[in-house]
Amino acid sequence: MQQTRNLSLSFLYRHIIVPYRLGLTFFLIVGLCSCGNLTSPDLSKTGLKIGTNVTPIGEIKPKQDNQAIVYIQGQVEKQAPLMKQWAYEINDSTGKIWVVTNQKNLGQGAQVVIKGKVRYRSIPLAGKELGEVYLEEE
Repeated sequence: MQQTRNLSLSFLYRHIIVPYRLGLTFFLIVGLCSCGNLTSPDLSKTGLKIGTNVTPIGEIKPKQDNQAIVYIQGQVEKQAPLMKQWAYEINDSTGKIWVVTNQKNLGQGAQVVIKGKVRYRSIPLAGKELGEVYLEEE
């Protein structure tokens, strides 16, 4: 009698716990996926950006604090090798900006999301300010 009772309890335990664990696993995976920024090449063609912390390049100001960290999303237009780094010109629908990075495998036309510190290099020339704002990748 005791053995039959234990057998029926283990049968019920397995059939109740399995859906419970599957449900918890599903919600855990969905929760973790919703924490990150999702980008899709198909969505970038439509101009749709996913992620609330992506800053339009046109909103990055030349006199912005050098400690500001921003995320930008756009397409690589130009590249220039530096001594130990690379510089890439990134374009979105609002403007263009140069990004200095250690990455050397970004091809022209690639869609990228980059996190970087806003930097400004002052270049006074003949009484005019010809400085340039750029990002230094974090």
